[in-house]
Amino acid sequence: MGGYSSRLQSSTMNTFMATTILLLFGLMISRLTLSDAQSIGVCYGKNGNNLPSDQEVVSLFQTNVIGRMRIYDPNRDTLEALRGSNIEVVLGVPNDKLQSLTDASAATTWVQDNVVAYSSNVKFRYIAVGNEVHPGDANAQSVLPAMQNIHNAIASANLQDQIKVSTAIDTTLLGSSYPPSDGSFSDSASSYINPIINFLRTNGSPLLANVYPYFSYTGNPQSIDLSYALFTSPGVVVQDGQYGYQNLFDALLDSLYAALEKAGAPDLNIVVSESGWPSEGGTAATADNAGTFYRNLINHVKQGTPRRSGQAIETYLFAMFDENLKAAGIEQHFGLFLPNKQPKYQLTFG
Repeated sequence: MGGYSSRLQSSTMNTFMATTILLLFGLMISRLTLSDAQSIGVCYGKNGNNLPSDQEVVSLFQTNVIGRMRIYDPNRDTLEALRGSNIEVVLGVPNDKLQSLTDASAATTWVQDNVVAYSSNVKFRYIAVGNEVHPGDANAQSVLPAMQNIHNAIASANLQDQIKVSTAIDTTLLGSSYPPSDGSFSDSASSYINPIINFLRTNGSPLLANVYPYFSYTGNPQSIDLSYALFTSPGVVVQDGQYGYQNLFDALLDSLYAALEKAGAPDLNIVVSESGWPSEGGTAATADNAGTFYRNLINHVKQGTPRRSGQAIETYLFAMFDENLKAAGIEQHFGLFLPNKQPKYQLTFG
């Protein structure tokens, strides 16, 4: 009887261990899958007079398994709709608010009203202090002080481990970008961006960058093949030392990484805060090209760039909807969805 009991206990223990291992393995797989799914977010702009309600938009994100959202200002209706949604949020500070936030008390009030008031059930990920501010802009000198004040207010609320403060740049700050290893910030941009880079390094924040192969292609179509911009080149197009480039997105992103290395920040991570392709309104702006770009981008960002191979690229597609109050032309046609919530393309986000 004792022998039977011990064998039974041993069998039970083996079954328990096997079940535990399977559960742990399943948990690891689900986390990996979730991580892959969450490398993609979508920008939600509201520059239209025919868009769905914020609650409908949040539901559309959830239905399509889009786990991250970038918004451009602390719109009350949007933030209320995000409560309890589990969607991770990039919250923008509009450029016209930057100067006011160089005042520390104003920044504290802004954080209390727009972040702390929602932080119990809205998952803020980054605060993007300004979008595509250029060194010569009137508010350029306000960006870093505003970032510092917003960060200090976030830290005072004990949210600094959850929410990172950054700013979103574009690739025009590069003085050189070809080949990617020659990437460097222009002389005029260096004095602006270098102190910002130091702030990001000190606080463990990524640099946000809007990366648009579309604009690089349309600005130089005689030298850049459309297939290189759409991720459809059959082989390496640009060989840059040890790195081979089969698409323009990687080349642009790695030129930014090379610029960061030259600026003394080789370990700084880049989050692609916008990337998209218009479906009409200009050169190569067709639904076919746009669908090809978005599908290939979603699949590609899981694998990283040649310089950061195997490191998934957190990327925000621009944008959720066509926005009819934007400037006529391509700007109105970057939507993944029509205002009636119908998808323009067959995309799988997660």
